[in-house]
Amino acid sequence: MYAIVEIAGQQFKVAKDQKLFVHRLQDKEGSKVSFDKVYLLDDGKKVTVGAPAISGAAVEAKVVSHLKGDKVIVFKKKRRKGYRVKNGHRQALTELMVEKIIASGAKPVAAKPKAEKAPAPAKATTAKKAPAPAKATTAKKAVAKSEDKPKVAKAAQAKKAPAKAEKADYSKMTVAELKAAAKDKGIEGYTGLKKAELIAALNK
Repeated sequence: MYAIVEIAGQQFKVAKDQKLFVHRLQDKEGSKVSFDKVYLLDDGKKVTVGAPAISGAAVEAKVVSHLKGDKVIVFKKKRRKGYRVKNGHRQALTELMVEKIIASGAKPVAAKPKAEKAPAPAKATTAKKAPAPAKATTAKKAVAKSEDKPKVAKAAQAKKAPAKAEKADYSKMTVAELKAAAKDKGIEGYTGLKKAELIAALNK
């Protein structure tokens, strides 16, 4: 008689008095364990297949010992890169001895209750600091700034205002420029005047 049973996330084909190694279980050495996820049973005459598990069927076993499997070497290399990594791994295992295969009438295995974590103490909410009242000096500064604005505007306008036209230096002008200036001033007979005469007429 044999059965297909799920133990610690893996499926095994087991028979009575068979030893097998499974992923580490939390049970102590010498304790008895029962597995109710039996997917197939064969008693030599009849094969029973579950959907997915067979109700009432179970496999009882005894925890013999906890041990580690053989070391597995994991080596990684990238050529021409100088990259080499070597790691070893030993899987934590549990050795079981199958004592009995129950075809029907087995009690379902109760799930082990998980230890509930104690609720963390609530942190005291720190009161937010109230904003400090605005100082009276800020209001005074604002008023002073508003009063200073017209003065600044007047000073800017004074700077922008064109400076008074200074008296032109006619001695540095050419005869053509002097004649043009005389024409603008409305001096008569400027066309026949010499440079000195033009300067004298313009300076009047």
